[in-house]
Amino acid sequence: MGILDIFRSKKIDAKPRRTRNYSGAATGRLFSSSFGASERSADSELQSALPKLRSRSRDLVRNNEYAKRYMKLLRNNVIGKNGFNTQVRAFGGDTKLDQPANQLIEAKFARWCRLGNCTVDGKLSWIDVQKLATETLARDGEVFIIKHRGASFHDSFALEFVESDQVDVTFNRKAQGGNEIRMGVELNQFKKPIAYYFLQAHPGDANYSSMTVKEKYTRITADKVIHLLEPVRVGQTRGEPWLTASMAAMNQLGALREAAIVNARIGASKMGFFTSSGGDGFVPDDMAEDIPIMEVEPGTMHQLPVGVDFKSFDPQYPNNEFDGFHKAVLKGVAVGLGPSYPSLSGDLEGVSYSSIRQGALDERDYYENVQEFLITHLVRPVFEAWLGSSMEMGTLGIPLSRFEHFADAAQFRGRAWSWVDPLKEMNAAVTGLKNGVLSLDDVASQYGKDVEELLGQIKRDKALAAQFGIKYAMEPFGGNLEKVAPDITDDE
Repeated sequence: MGILDIFRSKKIDAKPRRTRNYSGAATGRLFSSSFGASERSADSELQSALPKLRSRSRDLVRNNEYAKRYMKLLRNNVIGKNGFNTQVRAFGGDTKLDQPANQLIEAKFARWCRLGNCTVDGKLSWIDVQKLATETLARDGEVFIIKHRGASFHDSFALEFVESDQVDVTFNRKAQGGNEIRMGVELNQFKKPIAYYFLQAHPGDANYSSMTVKEKYTRITADKVIHLLEPVRVGQTRGEPWLTASMAAMNQLGALREAAIVNARIGASKMGFFTSSGGDGFVPDDMAEDIPIMEVEPGTMHQLPVGVDFKSFDPQYPNNEFDGFHKAVLKGVAVGLGPSYPSLSGDLEGVSYSSIRQGALDERDYYENVQEFLITHLVRPVFEAWLGSSMEMGTLGIPLSRFEHFADAAQFRGRAWSWVDPLKEMNAAVTGLKNGVLSLDDVASQYGKDVEELLGQIKRDKALAAQFGIKYAMEPFGGNLEKVAPDITDDE
């Protein structure tokens, strides 16, 4: 028998083999019926879920210590104590920085940023606005700010916060011109926001229910509204709270900790029950006068009546496994939120320099992304709106025709962070400067400073020290600071 005969004699099954499909699309007992069951659009899902998500997120921030900690981390790391630094670096006709105009704009904007000037109610400073916007964005999923113009405001410009509840998610209908109103937002054919319909009163206010439909809503065009949201799906009109993915775990973890605390308290109290050897069973309240009730105090002993036995109730929970389980759940919560587990929990047990540094770097990437989002969608739009208003009103003495020149020259820098090991990081920066892979601006940015302001401050410090006959301790750039920053004068 030849080789071909062997193949001819072998029975070949003509039935094709089953190929393995996507396991994630499988069904059966191992998959919950609700797992990925929805195929609705982003807006359809949000319309039904957003009010509850928003209220639950607010409840967590009020009552859950880790949710509150998350808000503090965002406020402190994204905004910090000084907020976003604004610097205008427009050039004049001689290719040098137009310092007089730049400094005038910066000084005027800094005055507008003060408490009492930048909001319609006068209750917030510009830094307060940034902090409130950041926390509201994370807690509610979106922020609505109305830009007002008028002579009654400082520089004829001010901001007004409006809670997201006042943009009704149930307000859906056709608008004039073929536009569509979806969840309180009027969209054109390209789904671009054209206007927003604000409720004149909060739905939770007492006088809200007495208003008619015409009285309830105020239409404001989109050019006067800042709507902050971070879409997670294409075509998403409203924003979802950032706590959404971790919301269930945070709630259950809080309930678990509460139960553990109650059990621990009961266990520490050494509760017990009195039983009768006669087996009388349950005794109604009107017949329970003869049943002994004793208050147990530390260091006391009691004698039981004849025929009565005592059985202790000594719960063993929380046990040694609680801490590990609690930590595992909280690590998942931290992954869903963004900050590292040590930052969210305050637990530094077993953390090494390498691990905490890597965690800090990943965490800072998260905060820097939030900063960039706020610069693009809040800080720059507000600055440009203020600049345009000030130019139009003539408070700057700069014509409106120069708006784009100075608006495009504006730079915004968020806060920086201290390093885990400052000496190591400083040495790395010096090495980068020497090898030409880092610029002075790169290094200054790492510390949240502007390079021009830094060099100018060093020069002023040297001059001040010389006035008092004190030798300046440091000699940056070998003492040749004038060659590094020739345009910086003592008057700046």
